[in-house]
Amino acid sequence: MNNTFHQAGLLAGSVLIATSLVACGGGGGSGTPAPTTTASTGTLSVALTDAPACGFDAVNVTVNKIRVNASASASDTDGGWTDITLNPARKINLLNLTNGVLDTLGQTPLAAGHYSQLRLVLDANANTVVPTGGTEQALTTPSATQSGIKLANEFDVAAGQQVDLVLDFDACKSVVTQGKGRYLLKPVVKVVPTAAVGISGVVATSLLGSHVTVSAQQNGVVIASTVPNATTGEFFLSHLAVGNYDVVITADGHAAGVVGAVPVAASGSTVVSAAAAPLDLPASTMGSIAGTVTLPANATEAAYVSAKQTFAAGPTVTVKYAGADLSTGAYTIANLPVAAPRYAAYSATLPLTFATATTVLPGAGKYRVEASGTGYTTKAIDAVDISTANAAKVDFTLTP
Repeated sequence: MNNTFHQAGLLAGSVLIATSLVACGGGGGSGTPAPTTTASTGTLSVALTDAPACGFDAVNVTVNKIRVNASASASDTDGGWTDITLNPARKINLLNLTNGVLDTLGQTPLAAGHYSQLRLVLDANANTVVPTGGTEQALTTPSATQSGIKLANEFDVAAGQQVDLVLDFDACKSVVTQGKGRYLLKPVVKVVPTAAVGISGVVATSLLGSHVTVSAQQNGVVIASTVPNATTGEFFLSHLAVGNYDVVITADGHAAGVVGAVPVAASGSTVVSAAAAPLDLPASTMGSIAGTVTLPANATEAAYVSAKQTFAAGPTVTVKYAGADLSTGAYTIANLPVAAPRYAAYSATLPLTFATATTVLPGAGKYRVEASGTGYTTKAIDAVDISTANAAKVDFTLTP
């Protein structure tokens, strides 16, 4: 299964790459030939991928250009910038870029050397969202992003060589509600490994109508997430760095499933389930946690609230999380399982054997709830119980 699915994902990405290069005209804009290297230059190629969004049928961003500069302190009006310009600017639905699919933005020749700035420039007036079951509406883009989203990444270009960078645009964390019916773009973008290695598997097709999400986590932090193929249930958590990950599977109306300590190597992908024995989840009553996050006056950074559980002899994982409204601070983490999660330690021998986690902490139907955000001190409340009331109210006040 894995080789076939992985090759299919790469083929889809290759089709997108070919289409994108024609549309972008390479590095300098429409009609520019593909860049060539010399004895003193190399090539930079940049592609985009995405994790699934929470509560949206589409998240559309319009990309104007990618900018690079050797100077870490250069402002957007200083010299030394090299641009990959998309002409015309291209509207991309981020939700189409899951399961390892890449959309190449373009490429450009660069002088050999070290580069300290990388910026993604979006059109300030052409980004939109489609709420689940709703209609397309404007996504407010703050003026601060118009000079480019600064990405934390430095890289070297060698003469005669090509550097490939993949930008992971986290649509779920990048769209923040701001009062009733208004949406604000707060871009969360990171540079991820180029190699299409990671974790693959199959979930039961009976779960596919229940908003299934699969994530790779480390110490309860979501590193990557995706949604399975809507027909086959296949998934691929791609572009992961070498290391061990906990795989968390959630679906509305079902208990969560966790595979602990899944290894990712420098090549290939690690398989956690096959079509003959797909990952399935037992039914569960669902509850919710809601409340308000009070932020400092004139706060500009969004806050996120996570519902976590810890296995007595295993990892801590985030089961679900939600963003707090930037204007009101209100948040709701819906569809949290009351039943205890199912757990299996990773083994190369499939199928994995899952068992109900009877020693999960703080307990079945109970969660550690954490509120956090860039620039804020994380706050947590333990043993929030949804098993009896089916809903819990938890408020936080965050400070720098």
